Amino acid sequence: MSKSRNIFPFKKPEENSGFLLWQVTMHWQRQMKQGLDKIGLTHTQFVLLAALQWLSQELSEVNQIDVANHAQVDKMMTSKVVKTLLDKQLVKIKANERDKRAKPLVLTRQGKKTLEDALAIVRRVDTKFFLPLQNKEGDYQHIMRLLLKEQD
Repeated sequence: MSKSRNIFPFKKPEENSGFLLWQVTMHWQRQMKQGLDKIGLTHTQFVLLAALQWLSQELSEVNQIDVANHAQVDKMMTSKVVKTLLDKQLVKIKANERDKRAKPLVLTRQGKKTLEDALAIVRRVDTKFFLPLQNKEGDYQHIMRLLLKEQD
């Protein structure tokens, strides 16, 4: 059997930044899933709960589009996940007397408790996962923000 010629512009897959990012992301997501499974949340559900809480600290009313934009999640996916969060009674729709079409979201008491539990899990996972960076975490965050900035 003959060896096929290398069609890639690098000698090893690990020399490709995109492949490395994908591998690291897969490991991080797997660890997040294992942690959040213990409280019955997906990572996307956690991110949207956290976005809702964060925005609620800054705005008097937060709607689904605000949450989607803040989390940079597709609006259709946000809609599906919010429906699940409503079904789980982690969020509710607050009545808006001025505009009946507006459907501001708020965390329920159970939603706040679940978010607090999830934050503890996420902190533990992140601390352990990013430990090898030690004093370079600021550099890492700077690089990630540069990459995100270029996507806008």
